[in-house]
Amino acid sequence: MTQDIASLDAPDLPVRDGSNSRKVFVKTYGCQMNVYDSGRMADALARDGYVQTEDMQDADLVLLNTCHIREKAAEKVYSALGRLRDMKKERAAEGREFMIGVAGCVAQAEGEEILRRAPAVDVVIGPQTYHRLPEALKRARAGDRVVETDYAVEDKFEHLPATDKAKIRARGVTAFLTVQEGCDKFCTFCVVPYTRGSEVSRPLAQILDEAKKLADGGVREITLLGQNVNAWHGQGRNGESLTLGDLLYELATVPGIARLRYTTSHPRDMDDRLIEAHRDLRVLMPYLHLPVQAGSDRILKAMNRRHTAAEYLTLIERIRAVRPDIAMSGDFIVGFPGETDADFEATMALIKTVHYAQAFSFKYSTRPGTPGAELGDQVDDAVKTERLERLQALLFEQQRAFNEGCMDKEIDILLEKPGRMPGQLIGRSPWLQSVNVDAKASQIGDIIKVRITGTGPNSLFSELVAG
Repeated sequence: MTQDIASLDAPDLPVRDGSNSRKVFVKTYGCQMNVYDSGRMADALARDGYVQTEDMQDADLVLLNTCHIREKAAEKVYSALGRLRDMKKERAAEGREFMIGVAGCVAQAEGEEILRRAPAVDVVIGPQTYHRLPEALKRARAGDRVVETDYAVEDKFEHLPATDKAKIRARGVTAFLTVQEGCDKFCTFCVVPYTRGSEVSRPLAQILDEAKKLADGGVREITLLGQNVNAWHGQGRNGESLTLGDLLYELATVPGIARLRYTTSHPRDMDDRLIEAHRDLRVLMPYLHLPVQAGSDRILKAMNRRHTAAEYLTLIERIRAVRPDIAMSGDFIVGFPGETDADFEATMALIKTVHYAQAFSFKYSTRPGTPGAELGDQVDDAVKTERLERLQALLFEQQRAFNEGCMDKEIDILLEKPGRMPGQLIGRSPWLQSVNVDAKASQIGDIIKVRITGTGPNSLFSELVAG
């Protein structure tokens, strides 16, 4: 299960100067992997002379990088395409080029249907073929309406240009790095196996090379991405079989990388080597997003999660035994078909046992083409709403308690961006909280020690520790 289900619209990519070049506006929806994919598509387009703009009105190409995990995702895309159609008519009247592309998981799921319903669209390109985007645009300019949604035989990462240092620096001191794509778990509620394909892992050498380039560009923290990131597997230098834990040990040696994270994990793929990495690697941050979705074994079985609540709790105990300061995050779905009051109370009991520092929760909604869409015994929406309110109140209380537990602690934060006030900077704690600090002598990319002086719902406040 990917963290798509937990995410909101991701920020648009930053501006690139270049007044004489074609300009592209990229709108990114959904998960961290879509943010990463948008950056790589921009790199591919740059090779063809495109620069990025944050002003849609200034763009020659608008690219919607879409997410299909949320309810009515496709309809939101079609609504946006309706507005873009009008812009295209205006540009045509002015004799100016204006192309529209749809990428990502809605593109993969809808394919030719997008061209039928939205005739203004020039290119539809899936997440496994976005390295073909420049060529698809050339074909579109020649009069074709292009759909590229097959699962490419070639390795798309081998066909993408390297990101130059200037672009890496412009994107900040933290970066995403996709190491694994696709999913073989087939949870009955999830579209990911159908939009991202089966599990594929990038080779070790390719990952290390990209990590080194990120470090050379000033990146201090890397978050490894995958629909089931801890299903990553590869081959070592001597032909040995490697898992994500081994990869983390390798990445921990890359000069300049001070912090490592990874998301999203599946409980079935948390092996001993990965738990050892949490024990041994100080560069691996003590934060783990490990979705469980429900606390009822009956519902977990209906979801095809292939683990029990007790197995999940035992796994949490093992991880906390080697890294007591680890913060847990999770995903929860309420109102899955057939969920009774007793099933829901089992989920609440699991949450009370784990004590999450952060979590994401949603009402179940059907996804066409998934097994869950065919199930009967749907839960009434009013019941879903009441259960979600109770569950979120509990999760919010746990998050507040975790943040308040940080009061007066001295911790290291990585400074990421300026704050709203003069001299204020914003960094991240080891547990992924946003931390505000007045640190006039420090700069973005520094790791500084602070003492936590206050807490809010979504951030912490701190003062610099002298010396």
